[in-house]
Amino acid sequence: MDAAHLSRLRWRCRRGMRELDVVLQRYLEQRYQQAPATEQKAFELLLEEQDPQLLAWLTGREQPQDPQQANVITRLAHSGV
Repeated sequence: MDAAHLSRLRWRCRRGMRELDVVLQRYLEQRYQQAPATEQKAFELLLEEQDPQLLAWLTGREQPQDPQQANVITRLAHSGV
């Protein structure tokens, strides 16, 4: 994994909500590099979403349309990464 790419992702995990920071950074550090390419791409697409949307998905109030993003949200929501 390219260190510069990982650094950019780390920066993108920094959000306006501390709770999201923790969950996203935990995934990045514990799961991202070992995840399949499709899951990595889904995670990167999640980072493009606005905080309220991510929070709605993580709390189960809404579900992403994309099955790969839904898979990543499930991992994030259950903190087991």
